[in-house]
Amino acid sequence: MSSNNRPDAFKEMMQAARAAGRPELAHQGRGRPLTEAEDALADALMAIYDEGKTGEADLAEALAARKVARPSTGKPDWTAETLAAELKAINADLDAAYQEHGFGA
Repeated sequence: MSSNNRPDAFKEMMQAARAAGRPELAHQGRGRPLTEAEDALADALMAIYDEGKTGEADLAEALAARKVARPSTGKPDWTAETLAAELKAINADLDAAYQEHGFGA
């Protein structure tokens, strides 16, 4: 199956979350734009999800293989632990920016 015929993995995950009782996910926004490194990470993760990989260890291995830089360090030294830490830090920063600036940066 070509990638053009595959469903969008992110949209599927959001749809599943909404179906599981998280309707607010249909209206997410950011309090600031993503950095270049955060955008690169997001793009890489979407491509990796599209390949069917989902576990933190598999995601980290794929990010390292692609030499995607960690937003916090600029190094592609991904592990399951560093991936979890990066995502937690990015989410906390985006939450803080949303609290300060509101919806839709």
